[in-house]
Amino acid sequence: MSGPLEGLRVLDLTRVLAGPYATMILGDLGAEVIKVEQPGVGDEARQFGPFLRGVSAYFMSINRGKKSLTLNLQHERGKDILKQLARRADILAENYRPGTMQRLGLDHEVLRRGNPRLIYAATSGFGQTGPLAQRGAYDMIIQAMGGLVSITGEPGRPPVRVGTSIGDLAGALFTVVGILAALRHRDRTGLGQLVDISMLDCQAALLENAVARYAVTGEVPGPLGGRHPAITPFQIFRSRDGYFVLAIGNDATWKKFCLHLGRSDLITDPRFASNPARTENQAALESLLTEVFREKPTGTWLDELGRIGVPCGPIQTVDEVVHHPQIRARGMMVEIEHPDAGPLLMPASPIQLSETPPRAEKPAPRLGEHTQEILGQLLGLEEGEMAELRSAGVIA
Repeated sequence: MSGPLEGLRVLDLTRVLAGPYATMILGDLGAEVIKVEQPGVGDEARQFGPFLRGVSAYFMSINRGKKSLTLNLQHERGKDILKQLARRADILAENYRPGTMQRLGLDHEVLRRGNPRLIYAATSGFGQTGPLAQRGAYDMIIQAMGGLVSITGEPGRPPVRVGTSIGDLAGALFTVVGILAALRHRDRTGLGQLVDISMLDCQAALLENAVARYAVTGEVPGPLGGRHPAITPFQIFRSRDGYFVLAIGNDATWKKFCLHLGRSDLITDPRFASNPARTENQAALESLLTEVFREKPTGTWLDELGRIGVPCGPIQTVDEVVHHPQIRARGMMVEIEHPDAGPLLMPASPIQLSETPPRAEKPAPRLGEHTQEILGQLLGLEEGEMAELRSAGVIA
């Protein structure tokens, strides 16, 4: 069964995380992804641990199913080859610092002359415009500058980052959204366009109700630990033997919950009679419920509350997520065989499509593994020409 993006070709000039994660999504959805890498060096992520039989598991986990072409973009013949490939591509993705591709003579304005249908997706820390456009960035910097660090963690404690690279991953997801929107526009007009994604912009977009709270109240949001700023009770609680999450989003569920506890008095208590009242008196309610939840272990609370339809859940570790029956039932973990590293477990695509489901089957490529195939099939280069390019350091 073909993927929904079958027939589309992506030139992937991205490295490390944000860009490769975006192009991996496109590949899972059926696009042919040609990863263009520096000869002898490749994507920096190839050197990031942990390593499985000498191969980076970091790299393998976000570059599955791609083809690797080595190409020296500092060399004029390398630039010419990229231009030829861009004429045969639907999408070019890069996450260089703004200005880099222009200095190479390979920016959007240049490449679209040879292929007006080309969708050029540029993902960067701060975008292609603005006073910080030329500044480099990493996920941690974007989390900090984008406000996320300021609202994460416990009150009065030192700042902490979110436990996953949400700055990079948000940039990747919005890059894919932009590319898909540009493809729809191209369907109607026949023309490609520039997709300019700033990781900082994406982080600002993900602040959602923190911005709304600031706009309405004038108060600057801060870290709240394990609770929600506008819904109560909606937080992490400690039980007799651990922790769990309780999330009560409406008054009907609150009433059901109170009746189960045998505390009908809380339903009519003016401090807790409505969500706004509960949120205003969150500290008092937390203290009261903490005493209640210490009476039983986590498993008992999850069973009891789950049976009556009160949303709750355990705090699971990564290994528990990987082996959870719901995750497994949805096919969310796949094991992909790499020719050098052997099998590696990794998350599959979370996109469920009834007719054209994504596929995560092929491993990440060895450096330059598909150079000969791509140059031969797409550009018609003979072995003698490729040998000449190798000796000149254009390919490896």
